[in-house]
Amino acid sequence: MSDQNNQFNREAIAGNPAAMRVLMTVDTYGGVWDYAMELTARLAEHGVRTILATMGQPLTSAQAEAVGAVPGLILEQSRFKLEWMPDVGDDVERSGQWLLALEQRFQPDLVHLNGYSHALLPWKSPCMVVAHSCILTWWQAVKGTQAPPAMNAYSRMVARALRNADRVVTPTRELRWAMERFYGPLPHVRTIWNGRRPADFGPQEKQPIIFTAGRLWDEAKNAAALDAVAPQLEWPVFAAGSWRRPDGSGSPPRHLTHLGILPRREMNDWFARAAIFAEPAYYEPFGLSVLEAALSGCALVLGNIPTLRELWEGAAVFVPPGDAAALRERLLDLIRDPEVRAHLGRLARERAQRYSSEHMAQAYAEVYSDMVARHAARDETSIPALA
Repeated sequence: MSDQNNQFNREAIAGNPAAMRVLMTVDTYGGVWDYAMELTARLAEHGVRTILATMGQPLTSAQAEAVGAVPGLILEQSRFKLEWMPDVGDDVERSGQWLLALEQRFQPDLVHLNGYSHALLPWKSPCMVVAHSCILTWWQAVKGTQAPPAMNAYSRMVARALRNADRVVTPTRELRWAMERFYGPLPHVRTIWNGRRPADFGPQEKQPIIFTAGRLWDEAKNAAALDAVAPQLEWPVFAAGSWRRPDGSGSPPRHLTHLGILPRREMNDWFARAAIFAEPAYYEPFGLSVLEAALSGCALVLGNIPTLRELWEGAAVFVPPGDAAALRERLLDLIRDPEVRAHLGRLARERAQRYSSEHMAQAYAEVYSDMVARHAARDETSIPALA
């Protein structure tokens, strides 16, 4: 977004003091970015104005375009590394200082954190933590064991952050329960399903294509299973997303037709044309790509895990993530049965209507209002009575 547009947005907020102002953190990788863009756009329709503080890699041109399309959004960029990165160094501390300076400058009504560590900062505003995922639940689901002792400091930090937040939000009930198994009961917690705007997606004439999308480098997505069975299928398997990890490591798929990171319009076109969307995930706290595929009328083949069962039970085919033979057989079944495939696509699209971004934004707006009201009430009771 240009400096001119950023200045315009600052003036728009300054000229509308009645609008709620939210300082929101987000990293520029993957699904949390898409979640933040969808949420801020819909919240703007509720009179909420967002100061978006980004960390990680610089914005792509497509990300900058998305920011510019959100009314009243202020963009504040940084390149601090993220708390889960192995070589984070002192970036968490330095990014915390930067965020406190932003709070001082913009005086937001509340702080919305899409991470954990910064919940331990001495915020003046009420603070929300959205638990999109965590290393301990990821490790248990993907590796089948508890995280190694090297993760103990991270575990203690997340536990303290969750207790310190004024409100915790999870995108599924199953993730909430998984988090509580590791970190104890979560006070002031609410589950708000993520959402997309249904009008932005829709089926075209379906083609003999299997599609997958997301962070292909993440073991949790289990793209390796699709890569392994692709040569044994009668249809090609296309994959959108990056196979490179944030540190630059990783290996490209051998048998998937890799499309790279696609602009939003091209992604939507692939969803619309693909007859089957496959994500045999070991770990998926919500799955925006699954939702986008469902809104586009794809038949869903998903990992048989609790979070995906919560969202898509009765509207998808489920396979054990570690069973490549089962994955191959379920995909072949759908390839060879167009009636079942079309029926599953209709069921997925019908179910996906539950997860609209309007429902998501309404729920967040309610939580925001409650947080601000409670914070104001605490401030009033803390004012000493005059003699």
